Amino acid sequence: MKRTLSVVLTILISAISAGAQNKEQYVVTDDVSRFWEAYDLITATDDTVLQLHYLDSLYLRPGTEGLTGIRQARNYTPQDYLAAIRLYPAYWSSLRPKTLAAANIGKELEEGIDQLKELYPGLQPATIYFTIGAFRTPGTTIGSNVLIGAELAMADSSCNATEFPEEMDYLRTYFQTNPNRHLVFLNVHEYVHTQQQPRVHNILSLTLYEGVAEFVAALALRTSSPNPQISFGKANAGRIREVFETEMFYPNNRYKWLDGNDPNEFGMRDLGYYVGYQICENYYEQAEDKMQAIKTMIGMDYTNEEAVEDFVRRSNYFSAPLDELYQNFESRRPTVIGIEQFENNSEQVDPDISEITIVFSEPLNGFNTGVDLGDGGQSTFPKGTLNGRHWSDDNRSWTIPVELEPNTFYQIFITNNFRTAESIPLKPYLIQFTTGE
Repeated sequence: MKRTLSVVLTILISAISAGAQNKEQYVVTDDVSRFWEAYDLITATDDTVLQLHYLDSLYLRPGTEGLTGIRQARNYTPQDYLAAIRLYPAYWSSLRPKTLAAANIGKELEEGIDQLKELYPGLQPATIYFTIGAFRTPGTTIGSNVLIGAELAMADSSCNATEFPEEMDYLRTYFQTNPNRHLVFLNVHEYVHTQQQPRVHNILSLTLYEGVAEFVAALALRTSSPNPQISFGKANAGRIREVFETEMFYPNNRYKWLDGNDPNEFGMRDLGYYVGYQICENYYEQAEDKMQAIKTMIGMDYTNEEAVEDFVRRSNYFSAPLDELYQNFESRRPTVIGIEQFENNSEQVDPDISEITIVFSEPLNGFNTGVDLGDGGQSTFPKGTLNGRHWSDDNRSWTIPVELEPNTFYQIFITNNFRTAESIPLKPYLIQFTTGE
């Protein structure tokens, strides 16, 4: 009997120990301590070759899978790290003790992930890696790995950011929100991303992708989002929706709404998080089966346009159906109304013409331009178009110099990078013609 009891206890202790070891793998913080080991040697010498050696041998090469991932996700080079270390010594000094606390946060994060699993029982395992980056993200994901940039995520309002240049002012604003007090929320948000389908890179899908993670994290943790975009968005909901309804169809407009500093009328970046959050909140509130609503959000296939449009329609967020909003956008776009020197598609254009003037339906901003190859490629693109391009005084036309040859077919593609002062993009236009004798 004693032998049997001893065997049972041994099995139980082994199982508990194995469980504890598995739990510990939820959070990996080895990169943080390795960074500071490298940092001390890098800052102790002015020899740039030695600095690179210390960074590589002590931090980059022995780094975890998470460090490799965050470097890949944000294109961090060794030079990025060394520049950040050299330029901001006061910041690093104020940040250091805060990042070293990463080793103690595992239990709190595990509790947050357990709350997420209660809300979403189908949760698949993921690993959270705390790393040190070079100021491009507090958190992102690759596959089933959550990648935390502790140099941002573990900062707070006491960090010394006086060395940062003006273009990094947004980080000073971010530090005032005391991000290190919201690490559980950040990690649950990023953990949700590890469960989602791949993103599609249009602004509506991107905002939904972020909005799902933000809303589900708040719901799982039974708290409000700590990110100021959400409270600001709710206080300015009508105007934000009005602007987004127009701008979501603009090409190359991501960084005005997500992950960038392109200016907007609200003076706050990343408002796409709010738009996505509000769509998800609306969808959840109208759903009779709340658990199924969460499964639908997290499992959304962003390549399935019908599924995405149905989700948005059920949310009743927008003031009109997406098709109608798109037609409204198209009706406001400027167009190319002609070419001064000849009609488009002409077949007997004078080869002695030395410039081509494109005329627009309304004045453009006189700054943004865009010219590309047609489907005929480089061989059909005129020579001599680089130097001497100019706008008319009223910005209603734009002229490019050309060098034409007789009996030759040409194409010039005018892209939608041309835009009005309100940033409404031009409808693309293909110029094509053939010269005569």
